[in-house]
Amino acid sequence: MRKLWWILLLWPLLATARDNRENDHTQWNREIAAFQAADRAQPPAAGAVLFIGSSSIRMWTSLATDFPELRTINRGFGGSEIADSTYFADRIVAPYHPRAIVMYAGDNDLEAGNSPQQVRGDFAAFVRTTRAADPGVPIAFIAIKPSMARKALLPKIREANALVRDWAATQQDVAYLDIFTPMLGSDGQPQAKWFIQDGLHMNRSGYELWLGVVRPWVDVHGR
Repeated sequence: MRKLWWILLLWPLLATARDNRENDHTQWNREIAAFQAADRAQPPAAGAVLFIGSSSIRMWTSLATDFPELRTINRGFGGSEIADSTYFADRIVAPYHPRAIVMYAGDNDLEAGNSPQQVRGDFAAFVRTTRAADPGVPIAFIAIKPSMARKALLPKIREANALVRDWAATQQDVAYLDIFTPMLGSDGQPQAKWFIQDGLHMNRSGYELWLGVVRPWVDVHGR
């Protein structure tokens, strides 16, 4: 009983500490400053397609050759969550006035303890924030991938993807791009063949699969 009393007493403090950690976007200041320095040195062309999100975007280093007919901007910063892109949108989204936006994020969110409902809500907040600067800009959410390293999160990944998909279907020019389903094996489980040794980040085969799903949407909305 005494233990329960201490838990109840400390719970508000623990919750506050978690909230502060979740809202501490300053850890990314160096990465964002580097993006801004690159923009000053070589301003991106207007009307590009912006790819933004976590390490799966950062490591998509072949964007220019994968989409040779388009101008692309890569603003992935590894380890980030959806809310981080929203927080820095005034610095790494709004200045570009992109023709279209492709986001990949969400698995770091779930790994950090965010709920599938939070993932959907954070993506909706990203859409609202970016459209405050560029009303109507088309935005696509690449489904959270089923990685080997985060197999334990598969039920939450499925739920988060379904929530984002259903919400996107109610919005104008917001798309859910399903790379989740084709990355699964016939047993419905993640497959090692799409990933590098860490089981989290993708190899070239994984990006080629993504390309087959993302390109049709970009071809329509990014020209």
